[in-house]
Amino acid sequence: MTDEASRTARPWWRSAVFYEIYIRSFADGNGDGVGDLIGIRSRLPYLAELGVDAIWITPFYPSPMADGGYDVADYRGVDPLFGTLADFDRLVQDAHDLDIRVMIDIVPNHTSARHPWFQAALAAGPGSRERERYIFRPGRGPGGTLPPNDWKSVFGGPAWTRVTEPDGRPGEWYLHLFDRSQPDLNWRDPEVRREFESILRFWLDRGVDGFRIDVAHGLIKKPHLPDAGPVQHIEEDVDTDLPYWDEDEVHDIYREWRKILDSYPGDRMAIAEAWVTKPDRLALYLRRDELHQAFNFGYLLAPWRADRLRAEIDKSLAATAQVDATTTWVLSNHDVVRHVTRYGADDLALGERRARAALLLTLALPGSVYLYQGEELGLPEVTDLPVEVLQDPIWERSGHTRRGRDGCRVPIPWAGSVPPFGFGPDGSTRSWLPIPVSWRDRTVEKQLKDPSSMLALYRTALRVRRTQPALGDGPLRWLDSPPNTLVFARDPGFVCTVNLGRDEVKLPEYGQLVLASAPVPQHDDEVWLPPDTAAWWRAR
Repeated sequence: MTDEASRTARPWWRSAVFYEIYIRSFADGNGDGVGDLIGIRSRLPYLAELGVDAIWITPFYPSPMADGGYDVADYRGVDPLFGTLADFDRLVQDAHDLDIRVMIDIVPNHTSARHPWFQAALAAGPGSRERERYIFRPGRGPGGTLPPNDWKSVFGGPAWTRVTEPDGRPGEWYLHLFDRSQPDLNWRDPEVRREFESILRFWLDRGVDGFRIDVAHGLIKKPHLPDAGPVQHIEEDVDTDLPYWDEDEVHDIYREWRKILDSYPGDRMAIAEAWVTKPDRLALYLRRDELHQAFNFGYLLAPWRADRLRAEIDKSLAATAQVDATTTWVLSNHDVVRHVTRYGADDLALGERRARAALLLTLALPGSVYLYQGEELGLPEVTDLPVEVLQDPIWERSGHTRRGRDGCRVPIPWAGSVPPFGFGPDGSTRSWLPIPVSWRDRTVEKQLKDPSSMLALYRTALRVRRTQPALGDGPLRWLDSPPNTLVFARDPGFVCTVNLGRDEVKLPEYGQLVLASAPVPQHDDEVWLPPDTAAWWRAR
């Protein structure tokens, strides 16, 4: 079998382009100012024209919405804010009719405090079967007034909250690595494992093509819950042995999940949101009997420097090659500052230029790509949202010292010249977060009419990627290049060149210019690649 035939025969997700939909902010179908399932259905033709292979939808389950739906009260339903199960079923059918697969978020580390299980645990009291599903412990110190250990919440403050027992006395503490409204489940409890296996089957039976696993690295905590120490965040390339992240026993869970996914037709798959210290640790989640993919956060967080990006690319490819897995590439998501802003800081034009180049670099790398809604419009981070509209729990938990993630979650501008820019149906004037007036030049409607727009570049790049046999899954070969540049070949006959420096660089002419992120001057047999520019070449 040829290399090309081998790539074609491999599962769809190894080369796919996924598009993350943050449901509250993508499209509002009923005019209440909040995105929903009907809104997504109405915009599926746009996504088909964009050229994506799959969508990943953030949680739409019944929830008090303390953390944007990542506090789930019922894993088998749809919150009325977003629609109904019938709306979801129609969305899946419509997407499949357009050859778009559907991924959904599963949130297994914690439930909502409103989940029936947690309400039963509060009512049942210490030592009860109901409390075994969560992580309850007596406090330390006189009268148990101190938390059981020193663990910190990712959102700020302690990771423990003390409950009032049914008899009215102060009682045990429960663990919440995120907001206090998100109690952590006890994954050493067999009932918890059986329940989530049932939840997976429920959605697979409804036709979903896979799952994004929230906090995939956090389900198992060290026995006896030892103190974590003063440094409680994961640092890349530092062996930070935190007792609540990346425990080896978590892999037993995913082996069982893989059996369920493999029992369904159509190459159903799962991707882990797993923050770990080294690519080799990440590769453990991708062994043949575990998960299919894991997000490549090292690449996302790398600065706009040729040496740093190449190092991340090499580490990622080497790690996944150990287990014959595919690598994922992502520039933005709903938890991080949008990359136009990361790359440009206060210089929006610089950020846009680098974002255009980053797109061509990313789409040319081996493996699959995850896009975040709005990046195809060049949306920057909104850094000046009024404090009264902030909804991310990080704002409150940090004592108003961290604004949180709302700035990357502002709704999509679709059309028109005034907010909310067609976010909802005709005549609607609401959006759950305000959309900047300056985005009138970034609407889908306006960019579709501009062949030089960011949206035009995305549409063209995705179309070319789909037609190039060299792109997607497969090997990469670095070519010699000047400082501050990246040049690599993908067989058969494809070369990607990127200039990440401040000065124009002279390169050989690699063949026919296929696509560039900015104009590329060519003279005789030489190419002068401008700064912060990427180009694709088809070898002669």
